[in-house]
Amino acid sequence: MKARPVLLMSAIVIALCSLSAYSQPYQPNWKSLNTRGIPAWFHQDKFGIFIHWGVYAVPAYAPVIPNSGYSYAEWYGYRLEEKQKDFIAFHQKNYQGVPYEQLEHQFKAEMFDPNQWADVFKRSGARYVVLTSKHHEGYCLWPNDQADKDWGRPWNAVSGTPKRDLLGDLTTAVRSKGLKMGYYYSLYEWFNPLWKTDKKKFVQEHMFPQFKDLVTRYKPSIIFSDGEWDLPDSVWRSPELLAWLFNESPVAKDVVVNDRWGSNTREKNTGCTYTTSEYGSGMDANIVWEESQGIGHSYGYNRNEQLKDYKTSHDLILMLCDIVSRGGNLLLDIGPTADGRIPVIMQQRLIDIGDWLAVNGDAIYGSEAWKISQQWSEGPKPQKKGASFMAGYSIAKMTMPRKDSSYVECFFTKKAKDLYVIVPGYRSTLKLRNVTLPSSASVMVLGTSKPVPFKKEGADVVLDLSALRPGDISGTGIFVVRIEGF
Repeated sequence: MKARPVLLMSAIVIALCSLSAYSQPYQPNWKSLNTRGIPAWFHQDKFGIFIHWGVYAVPAYAPVIPNSGYSYAEWYGYRLEEKQKDFIAFHQKNYQGVPYEQLEHQFKAEMFDPNQWADVFKRSGARYVVLTSKHHEGYCLWPNDQADKDWGRPWNAVSGTPKRDLLGDLTTAVRSKGLKMGYYYSLYEWFNPLWKTDKKKFVQEHMFPQFKDLVTRYKPSIIFSDGEWDLPDSVWRSPELLAWLFNESPVAKDVVVNDRWGSNTREKNTGCTYTTSEYGSGMDANIVWEESQGIGHSYGYNRNEQLKDYKTSHDLILMLCDIVSRGGNLLLDIGPTADGRIPVIMQQRLIDIGDWLAVNGDAIYGSEAWKISQQWSEGPKPQKKGASFMAGYSIAKMTMPRKDSSYVECFFTKKAKDLYVIVPGYRSTLKLRNVTLPSSASVMVLGTSKPVPFKKEGADVVLDLSALRPGDISGTGIFVVRIEGF
């Protein structure tokens, strides 16, 4: 009889402990976030446009040093603060050494026509657009209260000189063309007074509400996070923020995010984030990844770049084909001017890509990497530097026939029962090694109605392309052979 109160008390304690366990606040973690997966549209769309635009478009200057982030004109304000002598000399000569923030008065965007921009993006064949909502300088392209409050001055495009919601206007125009719209967002801000004095308070009172404001107002399809490297994800509280994004935000179902959420997060958490490569050699098809590059060396517009510093349309198309053949996406960057124009040379490059995709897009959109991404000619294969940042990797050079090493003869992509063979330049025959075609297969070049004869030759198949004429293929020389019923 005396044991009953003890048993009753034990039961109460167990119940209270259980209740306490259930009442503990949910603590988001990467393990739970990685069960979400990555929305399928991103892997299918393949090609997007990156836009770096902010106060740094006023000086639009950096030395041109290939394969170096020092060429990034969008880092102008940082280089001044760090007393880099070439930037200081340029700034003193052209702006009499005024504080960087005063350059905002010349960021007028008076020529900005969002509909014209959106038309160029549509014609480029891109399926999504990513605009810098704010770069590391902290200047916002939408009306944001945190920016003005914590900087202690007008530091967004509506309270500042443009007097216009640049981000909102472009978002409306891009979506009217049927394209998805997303935003680059820098977690940190170089010289924000709050960031410099209290980083945890910056995260709580600046970054969190600002990020939620951006997402809630404009409902992005993609978030390209950056500026994460100073703090680990635990201090940024990234799992908590992403849990809100994936579960409570207005874009919870379809939003896609990259891997830049802390000094310890890149190339990890592939269950919910895609992997980023920047002027890199790219990744492989076992993960979802995206390579970003500018048409020139810089992301932000750099007036110091010359024609030779811009990739040709031919080379940009090859870059897209190479990346897609290995299962990746290309995010190709443009840098508009301070008055709001896309430089004509950048427009021309984009339109050329779009013209090629209008004929050959079946080999790109919705495709998958095949078991072989590229076929190399006979000979020693050049070594690829495996790096996701500034790898000095040029697929255009690797497709040029040479005597001392092998070169890429073609790329492959696959979709349903079709195999696509992307050929970098005209040739009268193409031998596909270790490829067997069923007798019922049909072979043709995209953009023509001419069948391509083929024959078996041992373990290989030889395609006869001799009937092709200059007008049958793109002016870039890059064409696609589709093998149906593969």
